[in-house]
Amino acid sequence: MKHKLPKPNKKAIIHEDNKIYACLANQPITKGHTVVVWKKPVSDLHLLSRKDYEYLMNEVDEIRSAMLKALKTRKVYLLYRDEAGHVHWHLIPRYNTKGFNALIHKPSKLKDVSLATKIRNEIRR
Repeated sequence: MKHKLPKPNKKAIIHEDNKIYACLANQPITKGHTVVVWKKPVSDLHLLSRKDYEYLMNEVDEIRSAMLKALKTRKVYLLYRDEAGHVHWHLIPRYNTKGFNALIHKPSKLKDVSLATKIRNEIRR
């Protein structure tokens, strides 16, 4: 089953290349909640080639490291969800709430995209 990728807000994009894009989540559960999306239609991680998987995970790690610096937080949770039928990671900064409670916040509509620039400026490329 093919799923159409949602168009990210251009101002919310942190990084984009021919394989992935990373942007602030449209429905963030915390400030700085970011998604890293595989552009080609692939329904699950196990369907990626080893090379593509390693590329994706290197990019996730790079974005996570930039988030840690830009947001001045000690943890960013990596959450892989497959309900959308498309490979993507949620990178969720942990502020004061620890454990699974950090994931209980109600999603809200993305309003402030200024963090995208702040995170982008911390990427080591």
